[in-house]
Amino acid sequence: MLHEVYTSLQKEMIAKLSLCRQAISHSSEKGDASEGDWLAWFQEYLPKRYRVDKAFVVDSDDSKSQQIDVVIYDAQYSHLVFRHNNTRYVPAESVYAVFEVKQELTKEYLEYAGDKAKSVRSLKRTSVPIPHAGGTFPPKTPHFIPAGILTVTSTWTEPLGETFQNNLLSLPCGASLQLGCVIQEGAFEVSTEDAVKITISTKENALVSFFFYLLSRLQPLATVPAIDINAYAKLVSQS
Repeated sequence: MLHEVYTSLQKEMIAKLSLCRQAISHSSEKGDASEGDWLAWFQEYLPKRYRVDKAFVVDSDDSKSQQIDVVIYDAQYSHLVFRHNNTRYVPAESVYAVFEVKQELTKEYLEYAGDKAKSVRSLKRTSVPIPHAGGTFPPKTPHFIPAGILTVTSTWTEPLGETFQNNLLSLPCGASLQLGCVIQEGAFEVSTEDAVKITISTKENALVSFFFYLLSRLQPLATVPAIDINAYAKLVSQS
């Protein structure tokens, strides 16, 4: 039964993204439509402890990332999320994971997604102690932010084969990608626990495999660090 449900969800997502590619000719509008489809999918199926938006990520030093197509961030403790002129700003401490959305998987887009991830990872993240009934939890060390790319197709002859994998692993450390979904070809996950290993799903299970890869990354992260509100408040007093 579950396999049929997952297969149906994948077919539905492929239909949406394929229609977007065929029906919209302008590249920026096509990109916006694809981003909207992915955002809606994340919002529908991720646990409600997470929020998902297209956003800029900001920090208490008044620095800002590049605009990120999909930002998965905390839904409970993100006190400093703002929208201005239809643009969302999310504090760096609240971010769980980030993704770039493209129509095709290419070497250039892998590097582009890596640069986007690096612009988020390079931001300052504060962390303060958390009072509780029995005392105080110490400040939590900010986690490494997983990143990835989401596309419809791949331009490589072997869509997720050796050439793709070599390009994926050649990304600089700060710009590395851990997850991705090429919805017509398969999903991938990079593991570095014992040795570097790339897991590739079947094309039939691309979407659900990606979803489980993502959940397995999010679950151990638990809750994001508590934001140092005073560090952000200083930006206002200095302006």
